[in-house]
Amino acid sequence: MKKYTLNEITFMQYILLNFGMVVSIGFLSLPRVLAEQAGTAGWIALIIVWVISIVASLIVIQVMKRYPDGTLLDLLSMYLGKWAGKAGAVLFALYLFYYGYTGLVYTILISKQYLLQQTPDYIIMLLLLIPTYVIVRNGPRILGRYVEVIILLSLWIPFVYLIPLKDAHWLRLLPVLKEGWKPVFAALPYTLYYHIGFSTTFILYPFLKNKRKAAAGIVISYTLTMLMYLFITVICFVYFSPDEILEYNEPTINVLKAIEFKFISRIEVLFIAFYLLIFSLSWIPTMYMSVFCTTWLIGKQDHRNHLRLLWLFIAVGTYFFMPTFFQSERMNTLLGQIGFVVEYLVPGCLLLYVWIHDRLGWRKHL
Repeated sequence: MKKYTLNEITFMQYILLNFGMVVSIGFLSLPRVLAEQAGTAGWIALIIVWVISIVASLIVIQVMKRYPDGTLLDLLSMYLGKWAGKAGAVLFALYLFYYGYTGLVYTILISKQYLLQQTPDYIIMLLLLIPTYVIVRNGPRILGRYVEVIILLSLWIPFVYLIPLKDAHWLRLLPVLKEGWKPVFAALPYTLYYHIGFSTTFILYPFLKNKRKAAAGIVISYTLTMLMYLFITVICFVYFSPDEILEYNEPTINVLKAIEFKFISRIEVLFIAFYLLIFSLSWIPTMYMSVFCTTWLIGKQDHRNHLRLLWLFIAVGTYFFMPTFFQSERMNTLLGQIGFVVEYLVPGCLLLYVWIHDRLGWRKHL
């Protein structure tokens, strides 16, 4: 019997899990970062990175096809030995924990800035961690359903961003390449950060009900991500002037101030409250996968004890220390650098190794 049969996720849940994790927080600041690096031609970098990310994620799928009923950790154990599997479990758990923690920190900072200025950080953290525990303790199937609900509830958001277009100036996009291709290529490393997250396939692949559709799922997921990023970036570029957009850390929020209702003065506050659900897609799946790795490390299947320990560690830790906006920015930069290695370089090296391994018949000696 397959180990992960009882917690399978559907094709749609797989797509939405990847899509939700990648866009969860990045869409707030992405237009400003692209404008800083490449001006109004920054949207071209999104298309280039879309192609790169699809190629890298398809490599991950090819790697996982070598052991379709196991995770990356099982695959490492099979090809490199049990200690390589354990080392991989520790490193991947740390990476996923860091990914989720940066999402939590950013969410708390945004919440304090717009919604809960007088509330202590650790209280906000507890408010976020309680529903997180309820979802994560039930495993991938409930996780998949949660992501489905959040994405379905968010389908109205793109239509709201069409409202500021009444004040848009489309000529700001012309000429397309004002300063040539050099700024576009310079923006690629920064854009890659906003696309990390597909390494979840390393853990979720054996849970996928129909694995033959995994490649199609990852292509659809990244196409949705590219269209979403492209949509919000172009709207910010045509609404703000090239200089004005650089004044805002999160232009995706500031553009909402163009929407006015008589019964409410700060419409963006309502959106931030709803965005908390979308932000949660950055840490809830990663928290599950992080404790999955540590549980695998000791040969257990019930991840709930490790989840409780992690929950307690984050809650108590926040009481003593909470990063500032500046530190959060540095954490995000570091995450982007680590993510580039984990999600773009490691899969290529791993695929090359398993190909040589199988080609030379080393498996026969295991």
